[in-house]
Amino acid sequence: MEQSERYIDKLAKYTLAAAGIAIVGGICWFFRSVIIYILAAVVVSLIAKPVMTGLQKIRIKGKKAPDWFLAALSLSLVITVILTIFTLIVPIVSSMIKGISFSSIENAAEQISVPLSNLNDFLRSRFPQLGEEFRIEIMMIQEIQKVFGASAISSIIGSATSFLTTLGITLFSVVFMGFFFIKDDGLFTNIVCALVPDKHEKTTEKAIADIGYLLSRYFIGVMIEVCGVALLNFLGLMFIVRMGFNAAIGIAFLTGILNIIPYVGPLMGGVLGTTLCLILKYSSITPIGLDVSFWVFTAMLIAIFSFTQLVDNFLYQPVIYSTSIKSKPLEIFIVLLVVGHLGGPLSMIVAIPCYTVVRVIAFRFFRHIKAIRRLIPSERLITGTTNKQ
Repeated sequence: MEQSERYIDKLAKYTLAAAGIAIVGGICWFFRSVIIYILAAVVVSLIAKPVMTGLQKIRIKGKKAPDWFLAALSLSLVITVILTIFTLIVPIVSSMIKGISFSSIENAAEQISVPLSNLNDFLRSRFPQLGEEFRIEIMMIQEIQKVFGASAISSIIGSATSFLTTLGITLFSVVFMGFFFIKDDGLFTNIVCALVPDKHEKTTEKAIADIGYLLSRYFIGVMIEVCGVALLNFLGLMFIVRMGFNAAIGIAFLTGILNIIPYVGPLMGGVLGTTLCLILKYSSITPIGLDVSFWVFTAMLIAIFSFTQLVDNFLYQPVIYSTSIKSKPLEIFIVLLVVGHLGGPLSMIVAIPCYTVVRVIAFRFFRHIKAIRRLIPSERLITGTTNKQ
């Protein structure tokens, strides 16, 4: 009888816990836009926090500026840098894409059809199912038309109004909340700790501090990686293949943004960059690009993007993905494979930040589980400090 009562008590406990989780999940889903604003503000504060820390070290006659002023200045500097980059480069990218019309794409395809004829003959001989009319340049035109097609453009124009309407609200909300997260260092911690039981409050504070420390390093590292990849590609396109300033910086910016997607992004950026360079070179009225044969020019483009990818793989990513979040490269690679398989390439953008949060929570709250102790044996693998526990 007593054993049956214990079983009923445990069942009731688990049922209440499941119901509580379901209710919290439903509330989060209903207010998901507000939660997204809060998370975006947290990301902005994590990026701006090191700036404020540096400004706090500045003393004028032995006194530092008020925290509210330093928080506003730090936030303004971060937003100014981001907006400056976008306002300078986005118009260049936009004008470059608008200049790629269907007629220019077809003109480029006609000019490169001769050097591609041998490749088409080889593909048709090896793969008879392609048919006698198969031409790889025609296939490329069809794929590009899907991207720059009239339906896609009209869809973008149709959603522009609603996007601009919500953009102002989003920016104001993120900036407003981000200011207070930067100014009041413990504000986010207090909000979260108010929702957890008292016995877990200290552990929650440590977990939030660890997460903030790791994610701040990660987001700053990602920004440096994007700029580094874009700079290398810009230098190669500008001074090696002579694509011109506007085309070089526009394509380099696109490849840098795509590089945010781990592992898959550099490949996508290389393919897109090579395709755009070939279209611009062979469809432009004025001469553009190095005056060499089609295959030499293509090989030079592939070499530039491959070199950038090698630098990214062996220099940038080990520093950012391993050092910044204190995880092993194999560990990160497995996480990205799993997330990419479940949610596709775009989901890989948030895979590492989410895994960092899960990893810290697992270490702080579930160290009694053997698997957690084996995977994260010491606090040094979380924060870089020695384990004092």
